[in-house]
Amino acid sequence: MTSQQYYYGTGRRKTAIARVRVYNTPGGSTVNGKPIDEVFTVGAWLRQAISPLGATNLTDKVTIVAKTHGGGSGGQAGAFAHGLARALVVMDENLRKPLRDAGLMTRDSRMKESKKYGLKKARKAPQYTKR
Repeated sequence: MTSQQYYYGTGRRKTAIARVRVYNTPGGSTVNGKPIDEVFTVGAWLRQAISPLGATNLTDKVTIVAKTHGGGSGGQAGAFAHGLARALVVMDENLRKPLRDAGLMTRDSRMKESKKYGLKKARKAPQYTKR
């Protein structure tokens, strides 16, 4: 598989990063060396991860090899979808419009808010006692 031509895309979500390679041959999808349905066990995560294929009607026409790290399973599914959408645009520029219309080309910038000193969490203050 390494000698073939592939198209590359990097996706990010929260603290998860996915490096996605798309081969222009029919085949399966693997994430970290495992089939995609073993990595994303929750149905919503699996649907989110492969949503760029549904938006472009390429479900059984490409092979996907990805490596993800950081974050949790939900963040990795979002990062995988973002990286896959970017790789598909590199493969065929005409796919940019349907992917953008589906909202898959935009990086989801929501992150966990950092903790502030003097507070217990990002915004939770210590309990006030009057007496």
